[in-house]
Amino acid sequence: MKTDDLISLLAEDATVRTKLGRMLTYALVAGIAISAIMLISTIGMRRDMADAMETARVLFKIGATLVLAVAASSLVFQIGRPAAPLKTRGLLLLVPLALVVAAVIAEMSVMPADSWRTRMMGNNARFCVMFIPVLALAPLAAFMIALRNGAPDNPGLSGAVAGLASGGIAAAIYAWHCPDDSPLFLATWYTLGIAVVTTAGYFTGRRLLRW
Repeated sequence: MKTDDLISLLAEDATVRTKLGRMLTYALVAGIAISAIMLISTIGMRRDMADAMETARVLFKIGATLVLAVAASSLVFQIGRPAAPLKTRGLLLLVPLALVVAAVIAEMSVMPADSWRTRMMGNNARFCVMFIPVLALAPLAAFMIALRNGAPDNPGLSGAVAGLASGGIAAAIYAWHCPDDSPLFLATWYTLGIAVVTTAGYFTGRRLLRW
């Protein structure tokens, strides 16, 4: 390959990377904004949020979902590029998992066993599983549109990561409304809602992100 051809290819690749990064940034901002507006304009924030924010469980719920959203979104920015290294950012996903597992163990160690099921079921399990995917629609659609400007090696995996990030964003936003604060509830129903979005992202990615 001639030097001029190599320079041209590198310049073209740099242009694609810049465009993809910009598109993903727009997608992230738009997705968060639309989901937040949807929450506020429909079910709203919980009425006792000012007082609830003083409790460790509420702070943990918001913090853990936010960590997941950040870690998964960071991976989305990487996965849209062919042959991009994913291991380091992928390992960051273990952080929110470890936080939730530790919180569940801590709660189960201090609360009586006969209260575990009640705490896990909470009062809004069905609504939680339904509304997290609803809030995830905007960021997932935005991520998919942006990723079509890239060249992911594995369309299904890329879609799943976009779904995971969208589910994390939706969960972090929904946490400002959810009155169920138990880590057992978070580990069960938030996880299920996020899993639904991740699965939807996988199948959508397989269809829309092929190249």
